Amino acid sequence: MQNYSGIQKFLHDFVLSKKFINKSLFELEKIIYLKNKDLKKQSHIFISSLPRSGTTILLNFLFSSNEYASLIYKNMPFILSPNLSKLFNKSNIPKKERLHGDGITFDINSPEALDEIFFNNDEKFVKNELVNYIQLILLSENKDKYLSKNNFNYKRIDLIHSILPNSIFLIPIREPLQHAYSLLNTHLHFRKLQQKNDFIRRYMNYLGHNEFGLNHQPWNNPIHFKDLNHINYWLEQWCLFYKNILKNHQTYNNCFFIIYEELLNPNYVKMLLEKINLNRVEKLDLNYFKNSNKKEININYSKDTYDNAKDIYMDFKHKFILNLKYLA
Repeated sequence: MQNYSGIQKFLHDFVLSKKFINKSLFELEKIIYLKNKDLKKQSHIFISSLPRSGTTILLNFLFSSNEYASLIYKNMPFILSPNLSKLFNKSNIPKKERLHGDGITFDINSPEALDEIFFNNDEKFVKNELVNYIQLILLSENKDKYLSKNNFNYKRIDLIHSILPNSIFLIPIREPLQHAYSLLNTHLHFRKLQQKNDFIRRYMNYLGHNEFGLNHQPWNNPIHFKDLNHINYWLEQWCLFYKNILKNHQTYNNCFFIIYEELLNPNYVKMLLEKINLNRVEKLDLNYFKNSNKKEININYSKDTYDNAKDIYMDFKHKFILNLKYLA
């Protein structure tokens, strides 16, 4: 997005800012491509959590199995018409590091968190069209199972499950101080980028990426800490988010809570793949996840908030690290 031409920026602004364009193309795509196919028996996967918890690396890992269809950069900006979008988009993006500056690379065929454009409609539309939309994505890639990364779908677990009862939700959780430090730095990084280039702000806003930068929206109303430029804000958001997730979904058989640090253990990764019934376990690199190097944190933070976060984190580890008992 940073190096888009003027024409590319205009096209994205024009299409993504006007829902009727994407919805009209969606209706046209249904007429041309849609088939009556039963998707509800498949184990579609929805990855959702706080950003910087390993959601993207988990998405890329599962996508590398070649067993799932996902929305990819080639679908931009016509996100609701995945088949037609490939006819429009003939560009070729060489593999490069994404704007986060975290070492994760992408190209035109890489999966990305794009389906918020679909979910950012009224609930009636989502209920009526989710199966159709996923079927169009599957048809575009000739696959049977859908893989999504959307950090807001944690709010829709019950809704999605009611429509696709065999769906699986992967919810990563990361050591809180390291996670909060990463959230803070990413926020400051995107705020600076958006101040220099307003298209980056608009682009992220179109996709519902309000996690960082000038348009940041909190996951929960802050209680004690409201300064976005301080780690305590992000630590408190961490506590509120995972406390609610644990309270609301820990007994759901379709929710898989993934301990981020344990992904370095190939046995843990193998156990996870077996739990989600991925057929091509033997074709995946169980050492795919690399050590992210624990950062030395030399800034002041609230000890009480961190202690609270550590208690929540250890509660997750105690419940889910050994046998994934709620995931069987």
